[in-house]
Amino acid sequence: MGWLVLIALQVVWTVLDGGNRTAHITVLAITVALAVTHVTVMPWWRYRVHRWETTADAVYTQSGWLQQEWRIAPISRIQTVDSERGPLEQLFGLVNVTVTTASAAGPLRVHGLDRKTAQRLVDELTANTQATTGDAT
Repeated sequence: MGWLVLIALQVVWTVLDGGNRTAHITVLAITVALAVTHVTVMPWWRYRVHRWETTADAVYTQSGWLQQEWRIAPISRIQTVDSERGPLEQLFGLVNVTVTTASAAGPLRVHGLDRKTAQRLVDELTANTQATTGDAT
């Protein structure tokens, strides 16, 4: 969606500005090339790198583009499990799950799950968290 907005703004700028159209069209062509490259590479890269897993003991997430991060949150440290769906996620039937701990590194996030998987994950983490003794700090 961001690429479409940027391209639309550049088209409007090119039409309304009576100046050097060659420069406008060159910039627009570069933007379109970058957008096509991003839209082509991004899903493949996310599928290859981004991972998540839960066990009875912990939640694991891996994410990142160039700098990749592997995070582990013990079940006994989980404070909240939230799910959210923005307008775009609702359109595609996706859900984002956030697992909050007392860690200074922030919450663990799992993006783009289908509704059934997200509900199962939230239910499983909630049940495991309630069954685990600990102070969640």
